[in-house]
Amino acid sequence: MSLSSGASKPLFAASKISRALAGFAASPAMRALNAALPIGFAALVLALLTILFLEPGGWRIAPHPAFALAAIAGAMLPAFGAMSCVTAIALAVQLARRLALPLVPQVVVTALAFALALPHWQTGTTPLLYLRGVGASGLLVAILVGMLCAAIASATARYLPAARYLGAPLALLPFIALHALGIDAGALVATALAPLARLGDNYPALLAIVFVETALWCVGIHGPALLAGVVTPVYLSLQAENTHAFAAHQPLPHIVVVSLFLFVFPGGAGATLPLAALLALSKIPRLHRIGRATLPFALINANEPLLFTLPIVANPFLALPFIGIPLLLASITYVAVASGWVARAAFYVPSSIPATLSVYLATLDWRAPLLLLVNLLVATFLWLPAVRAYERHEVGLA
Repeated sequence: MSLSSGASKPLFAASKISRALAGFAASPAMRALNAALPIGFAALVLALLTILFLEPGGWRIAPHPAFALAAIAGAMLPAFGAMSCVTAIALAVQLARRLALPLVPQVVVTALAFALALPHWQTGTTPLLYLRGVGASGLLVAILVGMLCAAIASATARYLPAARYLGAPLALLPFIALHALGIDAGALVATALAPLARLGDNYPALLAIVFVETALWCVGIHGPALLAGVVTPVYLSLQAENTHAFAAHQPLPHIVVVSLFLFVFPGGAGATLPLAALLALSKIPRLHRIGRATLPFALINANEPLLFTLPIVANPFLALPFIGIPLLLASITYVAVASGWVARAAFYVPSSIPATLSVYLATLDWRAPLLLLVNLLVATFLWLPAVRAYERHEVGLA
């Protein structure tokens, strides 16, 4: 039986959307970004190890695992700052190659433009402290700077062929103006997110935080790092009130606390533990290797390797589930806890502890791991079609 015209329209629309997504993902700019991000991630790992080994007092693994976690957490943000710097250069190289732009001028101008877009260096600031300030939103700045410089240079070469080598210097002008005005792009993002700290302990607040964190990751901003200074103090204080009430044998007053997010983000931001497992089972060699390599990290909720090697950043096939799945898990979790089916989180537990153990330690409720299992099953069911679509895209590029 043939489809009626009315029934065929959604399928036609879906096919148009798929073609548009595939075209966007295969564009020179996106291919360049996909090639640059793994280079940036290698710089992240190298910077993290360097800071841990060389920074005075940075390496604390020997005495106790808790010190190791604290040292890694303290080194992560400046390491992201270093990653941003390397990504800016790597992206400039990849864009110059794919857009047939003069390589050296493009890389030099992009590096200068990125430096001008960063905060002004204050007297007495150490390199590590400066990189910490860059870390939260520096990757987004690096991507935007690289793309804009390439776009200006490419447009100049297209419309003014005789002035092909003037494109790169022209791209520097907006960033000179930005620097002269004292504008810090990363600070603008942090200011825009400040109202999140006033949302409080309720369901809309939970959804807002989950959405902002995952959406920021999709555009290259380290969501948890950027929200830490805005949101974490508020929800840690609510967590402390729950702990005090538990010690006093009183009802726990708050649902939305820091440890509630253990249910929402199994595997890290985006609920990517099922994604890593599905990739590990993929028949596409590249995806299989990524899944197999990143699954152990996902088990301890460290998904940066997956986010930057797959990548998730600017990936039109995976961005929607990366944002949407945690929103659904947040809703399931909130209903379960608000209804009393699972106890409220009494204790703060670091996210680096494997998920099933961490949710039990946070609640001391045997039903908490069961809720996490439900969330994992839901996330797996929703990640599966996205992974299959991305596999078809990978086959098409081969």
